[in-house]
Amino acid sequence: MDGSLVNWEDAKVHVLSHALHYGSGVFEGIRAYETKVGTAVFRLEDHIRRLFRSAHLYHIKVPFSPEDLIAGVKDTIRANGLTHCYIRPLVYLGYGEMGLNPFDVPVNVSIATWPWGAYLGEDALEAGVRVKVSSWKRNDQNSLPPSAKATGQYINSILAKMEAIHAGYDEAIMLNQRGEIADGSGENVFMVRGRQLLTPPLSAGCLGGITRDSVLTLATDLGYDVREENLVRSDLYHADEAFFTGTAAEVTPIREVDDRTVGEGVRGPVTKEIQQSFFAAARGEIEKYRHWLDPVG
Repeated sequence: MDGSLVNWEDAKVHVLSHALHYGSGVFEGIRAYETKVGTAVFRLEDHIRRLFRSAHLYHIKVPFSPEDLIAGVKDTIRANGLTHCYIRPLVYLGYGEMGLNPFDVPVNVSIATWPWGAYLGEDALEAGVRVKVSSWKRNDQNSLPPSAKATGQYINSILAKMEAIHAGYDEAIMLNQRGEIADGSGENVFMVRGRQLLTPPLSAGCLGGITRDSVLTLATDLGYDVREENLVRSDLYHADEAFFTGTAAEVTPIREVDDRTVGEGVRGPVTKEIQQSFFAAARGEIEKYRHWLDPVG
């Protein structure tokens, strides 16, 4: 916290912290994997760069350099003795001023690491998940810009997630105000049509995911026809395969959308190949993608 290692039970904030009341913070989700070169963080520099972009959008001045946060991530992993983990850097407005004017509020920074398995369940990586299209729409670009990972905006995703779970599904897919597919509640969405791999463009309101970008690269290198296109819910109904990507979700197949089976209702061959390639890259098994790994040392 703010440059010093703090015991887990002592990592506390004031009840009048600005971010607690107004959602004025930005964050990242990052993973470290066990690799051939030891524990390494997947695309750490890219994640930290995105954190600073999110902060810039909200006029939050991060009181540390990107290099400081990169070192802080590695220090925290080493201090916790973890060989693989989830990592949560958080930049937030702390205690000092209440009200909607944030410019005199101090900026705090924390980094936490903990073991975290498959976000949607270990079985989901093979069996896939059941999904419903949410009645809650994704934030409009000119209301709360989805290009930033800001803490307060995720209440939008929470509404969609709760709706899906209450209805008996594993996850939600959110549409934008035009009725096009944007994202899952916390994941990017892909679908497969023959040898084509399709995903919504960033202009549809989806987050520029690091895993999304990795999959676009991997799929292109595997010879797939990769396209960013506006998609509607019925495109998923007719897809050969579909899957989520994200740091937490990694590459998770979608077996059903709105009670309609996707493809054969199991993880398809394209999803399996991309999933296996992603994990191989994240674990340092493909030399071509070693630059994505940042050894903890």
